[in-house]
Amino acid sequence: MTLISVAVCVRNGVDWIDGCMESLVQQSHSPLEIILVDDGSTDGSEEKVKQWDTHENVTVINQKPLGLSAGRMAALQAAKGEWFAITDIDVRPEADWIQRMLESSVSREDEEVVAVTGRTVFGQAKDTISKIRSIEIESKYRSRPRVTKLANGPCSMFNRKRLLEVGGFDPSWYHAEDMEVSLKLIQDGGIIVYTPNAVVNHIPETGLKRFLNKRKRDARAHVRIHRRYKGVKHDFIGSSWIVLWMVPLLALGSFGVSLYVNNVLKLDEQNLESFYLALTREVLLICLLPLFWLSSYIRSDLPKKRLRAIFVLTSWSLVLWQGILLGYLDALLRRNGH
Repeated sequence: MTLISVAVCVRNGVDWIDGCMESLVQQSHSPLEIILVDDGSTDGSEEKVKQWDTHENVTVINQKPLGLSAGRMAALQAAKGEWFAITDIDVRPEADWIQRMLESSVSREDEEVVAVTGRTVFGQAKDTISKIRSIEIESKYRSRPRVTKLANGPCSMFNRKRLLEVGGFDPSWYHAEDMEVSLKLIQDGGIIVYTPNAVVNHIPETGLKRFLNKRKRDARAHVRIHRRYKGVKHDFIGSSWIVLWMVPLLALGSFGVSLYVNNVLKLDEQNLESFYLALTREVLLICLLPLFWLSSYIRSDLPKKRLRAIFVLTSWSLVLWQGILLGYLDALLRRNGH
């Protein structure tokens, strides 16, 4: 049987450790080597990690707070398995997660499968944030092709030898390290396969501040990705583009409406004919893109009726642009951006 190594890192996640580790030790595939990395926790996680060190299939690594990418690299260097899987501490893999990915790791003719990625299902709590996050992630998976460009951090498995050959996880990438390592593997001639039956369950993501900070880091890291890997086209977008363009296109649409109203007021008489005449070519051109965006938004699964949801989506759009601007500032200042 094929030995699989699984790495999971924790920093200050004491309440999540047992749930994640129990789901890993209960995997249907065997043999399995589980590597638990404590990334400088200060909340009692270190004691909980010590308890799991006594399990026969668990190896513990303790390190200073160096970040997720550094933790995964430390686990990779210690791993012995033919395949190296990664997940997150706030994730609960299904019992057949590893087995399903292993089944999909067999290369077809004229291809070399170097990584397999599964599907993350975000749980929903009663709050707006977790519902929006769950809907957004589901939309990304809905149209995902078999051969993909991203081995997602919570639910992926890599050929250990090939991963080491491309340098593994770069510790300077504190965020989007899964995207960076995926593109390195693709550039080296390998392919990443998506298997929807390999499922992990993510605990509900709650808290507006935490949610917005993560989305800003995502946008900032995407700029760094495009700086390093020029011309890359992503296939894991979903409804994110609708949120990105929400604020600028609503602003453009508002300008078009104000221009139309101004045209109406300038006419001598306000009647049906004047309302028609006020629709100048400029007004129509200005409103064209906002109308296209509005149509896409209405057809999407994103929430539309609750004011709280609209506020969250607007805030999300703003922080995405903030992250993009920070990313380009990083480029100008020649810094990593984390």
